[in-house]
Amino acid sequence: MKVLYDTILKAKYTGRPNRFVVTLDLNGESVLAHLPNPGRMWELLFTGVTMYIVPHDKPDAKTKYRVVGIERDGVVIMLDTNYSNDVAQHLIENKLIPGWEEWRVVRREYTVKLHGTSSRFDLLLTNDKGDEFLLEVKSCTLFSKTGAMFPDAITERGRKHLLHLKELQNEGYHTGVLFLVQWDRAQWFLPDYHTDLEFAKTFKEVASSLDWKAVAVAWDDTFTMPTVTRECSYPSSILDTEAHDSGVYVMVMHLDHDLDLEIGSKGMMHFKAGYYMYVGSAKANLTKRIERHKRKRKKMHWHLDYFRGHCEMIAGLPIRTSLDDAECALADAVRGVAEWDVPKFGSSDCDCKSHLFGMTDNPIHNQSFINVIENYRMNMLDELVNS
Repeated sequence: MKVLYDTILKAKYTGRPNRFVVTLDLNGESVLAHLPNPGRMWELLFTGVTMYIVPHDKPDAKTKYRVVGIERDGVVIMLDTNYSNDVAQHLIENKLIPGWEEWRVVRREYTVKLHGTSSRFDLLLTNDKGDEFLLEVKSCTLFSKTGAMFPDAITERGRKHLLHLKELQNEGYHTGVLFLVQWDRAQWFLPDYHTDLEFAKTFKEVASSLDWKAVAVAWDDTFTMPTVTRECSYPSSILDTEAHDSGVYVMVMHLDHDLDLEIGSKGMMHFKAGYYMYVGSAKANLTKRIERHKRKRKKMHWHLDYFRGHCEMIAGLPIRTSLDDAECALADAVRGVAEWDVPKFGSSDCDCKSHLFGMTDNPIHNQSFINVIENYRMNMLDELVNS
């Protein structure tokens, strides 16, 4: 079996200055490492988790090391997207992908011209009959207890790519996508309609036209080529009920100073410096509601409108769901991980103590908070998948 790296070191994650660099504790020394995966990976990057790094192979590199993997719940996860095509080729050539045993790789980064436009694909496959198969390879690092989703950030480029694959299929090409789910516990796969609803809608539209698979792969700390644990199921019916522009959300904000502020008819309220999490809902136009909350200049309507102009917006986290009581249940879950709340803020029309909660540090990097988001976005789907 092929080992991908000669020297692998373990270090502890301490921070992420930008999308492509992380800070690490390597045997007591603070070092920088290049992160070849620019995804958000909020569900993985927590202070103190084990990361796997290798000495950088480029002498003029800005960092001494390069990240290749990380651990979640003791499971080794591959992060180095530079090897995705190598992994895909290994799995295909060793007939480890169910249903694709007839195919073999004949070329990498194959270019096709259609209607004057050139498109490059990760792999060109063929079989004994001489058929050709244009294949794209995607690495999936967004997963929950038993599920996996892609992507973890909005990708208009990825959505257009799906449409192009379908166009080529209509022109007589055999096209598809291989999602390498870097989590051996994954049992099902869906497009991430919470994060990128338009990508999910497009995926739902073209999925039946493409030859695509999502396979869960298992790694160990030697980073020898992985094995396939299983082909993930595709519970497409969930998209029919859940993938709509409605549901609940959490707005994450930062207030850098103590503040006394008049909140509409509620009067003067006190806010101490820190990070805030506001829970709300929208029965329609969830995307526009979140975008409105992000703007500072607007007509004052909700309690949050008065507070928003005095703080920095960190993130808006949509959770698209058909559950009727999701807002108050989510508020209760967030309250369970917060350090304080602002009494009766945003909860005038319900029995909740509050819908605005605070903590000292950024909740995006707080595992308990991210677990709440993961539970509502993915873990709660397990029951629907198994029903």
